[in-house]
Amino acid sequence: MSTMRAIEISEPGGPDVLREVERPIPKAGHGEVIIRVAYAGVNRPDALQRAGSYAPPKGASDLPGLEAAGEVVEVGAGVTHIDVGQNVCALLPGGGYAEYVATPAAHCLPVPTGMNLRQAACLPETFFTVWSNVFMRGGLQGGERFLVHGGSSGIGTTAIQLANHFGARVFATAGSEEKCQACRDLGAEVALNYKETDFVDVLKAEGGANLILDMVGGSYIPRNVRALADDGRLVQIAFLEGPKVELNFAVMMMRRLTITGSTLRPQSDAAKADIARQLREKVWPLLDAGRISPVLDQEFALEDASKAHARMESSAHIGKIALRVS
Repeated sequence: MSTMRAIEISEPGGPDVLREVERPIPKAGHGEVIIRVAYAGVNRPDALQRAGSYAPPKGASDLPGLEAAGEVVEVGAGVTHIDVGQNVCALLPGGGYAEYVATPAAHCLPVPTGMNLRQAACLPETFFTVWSNVFMRGGLQGGERFLVHGGSSGIGTTAIQLANHFGARVFATAGSEEKCQACRDLGAEVALNYKETDFVDVLKAEGGANLILDMVGGSYIPRNVRALADDGRLVQIAFLEGPKVELNFAVMMMRRLTITGSTLRPQSDAAKADIARQLREKVWPLLDAGRISPVLDQEFALEDASKAHARMESSAHIGKIALRVS
């Protein structure tokens, strides 16, 4: 067998531009493995790529899909810590919406104890993103006040659990009482319906947030700045409302604020390998012990990727959406 089923982006557009095609099965390069994909996670960057606003890095597959879980079927030269036949979950440079995918072996992690492949497929993108931004970049410490927007999203549900486990006081925003209750169930001390309550007022009454993780951008940026405590940090990871806003930087200077952010996909293989190493040491034992776990929303068959994207973009979901590949 030399070809595989895959979902490609036929042209920039809405969910209906995703179509099933036959593609050659990739070969493992130096330092890479080939995974027979059982499940792939569905993430916002997939939709941005589909819409034409988030191009793959140079050399990456043009197929969407940034995380998957399955069986390693080929090991490239230089790979010594992963064997053929091993089940793994992995952060991918692209190509997850397919029956086989190539990825650096250093970006693979073991399937946590007691976890099935669908659950494992929904770990890498969000856990790499949250760990690198909340803990490595944002420096969250126990006892600090942490606010995450979009608390019921894949990123949000992961951030709430990790921040709560490491001793932070967790505040979250979400768009309905059902979503707010999901945030509380995961460990948020306070969950606010952003349609009814101003998070700025709530956080200022608590002394301000020491760290905010935001994926909304736009009008939220100046509001986040107001909600921060002195010496607080704002970490920006997406811009659902847009990236451009007017901001008074004198406030940042006077209150010693830090505004930073990152995207995961364009980072170097070495940087992602370092995140994977830290996750293996500090987070995977928690997953193995069942102390934290991914929150799953719905699963769709690979050929129904367009329905999965429509579900995600409706924002009706709580947690992660998965594609069943094989």
